[in-house]
Amino acid sequence: MAQAGDIWDLEADVVVIGGGAAGLPAAIKARDGGSSVIVVEANYDVGGHAIVSGGNVPLGGGTSAQKKYGIKDSPDTVFSDLTDWTVVENNGWPNYRYNDREVMRAFADNCAPTFEFLLENGVKFKEIAPDNQGGHCLGNTAPRENHAFWTKGAGLESPNARPGTGLMRPLEDSARKKGVKFLLNHKMTGFIRQGQKSGAILGLTAEYSPRIMPGQSTPLKSFRSDGNIESTKPSVRIRAKKGVIVATGGMTSDVNFRRMYDPRLTEVLTVAGEPYSYQDASGERAAMEIGASLWGLVNQTLEVGDQIRTQRVLGTKWNYMNWELESPIFPLVKAVGLTLKDWQNVILVNQVGKRFFDETKGDYPHGNVAGDIDPYTPNDYRNHDKIHFHPNHYNFFNAAVAMNEYSEPPEYSGGPIWAIFDADAVARNKWIVEPPHVDPDGYFFSANTLKELAAKIKSEFQAKPMSGEVLEATAARYNSFVDKGTDEDFGKPTPKYKIAQAPFYAAWGTPNVHDTRSGLRINANGQVLDMNGQIIPGLYCAGESAGGFNQHGLGRCTTQGFICGGNAAKEPSRG
Repeated sequence: MAQAGDIWDLEADVVVIGGGAAGLPAAIKARDGGSSVIVVEANYDVGGHAIVSGGNVPLGGGTSAQKKYGIKDSPDTVFSDLTDWTVVENNGWPNYRYNDREVMRAFADNCAPTFEFLLENGVKFKEIAPDNQGGHCLGNTAPRENHAFWTKGAGLESPNARPGTGLMRPLEDSARKKGVKFLLNHKMTGFIRQGQKSGAILGLTAEYSPRIMPGQSTPLKSFRSDGNIESTKPSVRIRAKKGVIVATGGMTSDVNFRRMYDPRLTEVLTVAGEPYSYQDASGERAAMEIGASLWGLVNQTLEVGDQIRTQRVLGTKWNYMNWELESPIFPLVKAVGLTLKDWQNVILVNQVGKRFFDETKGDYPHGNVAGDIDPYTPNDYRNHDKIHFHPNHYNFFNAAVAMNEYSEPPEYSGGPIWAIFDADAVARNKWIVEPPHVDPDGYFFSANTLKELAAKIKSEFQAKPMSGEVLEATAARYNSFVDKGTDEDFGKPTPKYKIAQAPFYAAWGTPNVHDTRSGLRINANGQVLDMNGQIIPGLYCAGESAGGFNQHGLGRCTTQGFICGGNAAKEPSRG
């Protein structure tokens, strides 16, 4: 851990680590409170995971949008919804049972003000009533999902054409206009505290980490330069006179860290938002080094919402979405990916070459949202009787990570999942099965026979060569099910298409880790607590790096950033 000293390279009242959905609202709110602000961002540009997201922002409690469309909601209702122990998903796992009540009360009270804050800072939402589309674990009483509005070519360019741009670029614009400073290409390496595990946070250290794409010689640059702090020193010390806000985005990209919560999450799984940004656990690790506590660990283990996603984009390692050729990081992404709309077009096999599940049941439960339980009585155990249970939800993932013949010590990873299909499937879907739509460097293969295809499958995650005989037998048995109209192995509804027309293809279809739902312990003010439940003076945390809140995405990030920024600005200056 860095030691306290009187030599600083930079200083501000409030330093925010991370320029994503929690960091930018925190920076703006702190600036509105009269504090000088520096945002330290490891990437070459702002936005984090949020800028490549679907732009769905769940905020309720009586927002102007809810009132406009006659939707009744209140802070008390949000709090009741998100702490209701009786609500479970249709696979039986609870949505809100392990939410921290203090954290939820703060969210409920600040939910609607955060929505108005976003509007005031330039964010535009679609002129439709709040709904449930894209929502997970939003509460049963009222629809609360709002959708950021963005039109490509409207001066809001993004690393990828995603609606999340409509949230993040306006916030960036507002922050820069209000005087927030940005130190990009710098990764936080540790906190500077008065004592190793005592006293106030004085600042932090960060190292210069420019992002250079394969085949290029110069670092990537952000879309804007106004307000950027230019520094190429290998390491900098940044003083925070009032406080530091951790908004580093969570820990799911850190394999060892995420496996503390769930040992199944081996290195074969990529993470939504990679490789634009990584949830690298840097905030959690640095805070733990100076005494901070983790909180709500069970929320990361629960099989709820889209914690783990099956893939509908095939043939690329980074299979959370289709990537665009004009993305600045496309040399790293390598492939657009093939969009799959109907699982009847493929079979999924494990690294041995065997099917293991009904492909059409690979979806995750959507997470409780308005109207799922009807009629609904808050905190009534009889709500269980109104849920239509589907225990197979998440069993796709369980089957995918289960041991098979190629599982090896010490981790016994189930290995990668491959989508197998033929030329007829390519024609039906109008897929382009060549670069840059697919990545032949370990994530997409083709051959004239299934036996040759199996021999070609070579990946950093494929433990041993796939047996051609096994893959041939798997396809032959599946083809017999198409003739019979019945999947005798896994019950896939009326299998439609044989895998029989050369050439044959194998495309990466391994599940993807999506959310961080556990992290540092915070109180209602967003202040980080230590292992004894005591406040660490001057240290705040917001968004996916904060624990105690089981909900997907942008609502909790923006709201907790709003809370932390306002409270950090009220801190007395320590210098």
